[in-house]
Amino acid sequence: MSVLAVYALAALAEIGGCFAFWAWLRLDKSPLWLVPGLASLIAFAWLLTLVDSGHAGRAYAAYGGVYVAASLLWLWAVEGARPDRWDLAGGAVVLLGAAIILFGSRGGV
Repeated sequence: MSVLAVYALAALAEIGGCFAFWAWLRLDKSPLWLVPGLASLIAFAWLLTLVDSGHAGRAYAAYGGVYVAASLLWLWAVEGARPDRWDLAGGAVVLLGAAIILFGSRGGV
């Protein structure tokens, strides 16, 4: 599985898991929402271990950009709030940063 696919699945799992807690605590949903939420957060953590990186911090840093972009998609698709130009600009900046971290040359420097 490609690193981008792993990151996309991890973002979906993390956002879904966190949203389950949000729904329980902020939207007065049943505590049963925590069951799939916890399973989703476990899947998120496991998925990040699939990234081929010598250092966990680098894998997490690159993932951060994907997470921000996926959160903006969640905002639009699930919560029905369209991202504004500042959301989109910020998302583009963090994706560029993630790409630099992920695909940058690691030679001698």
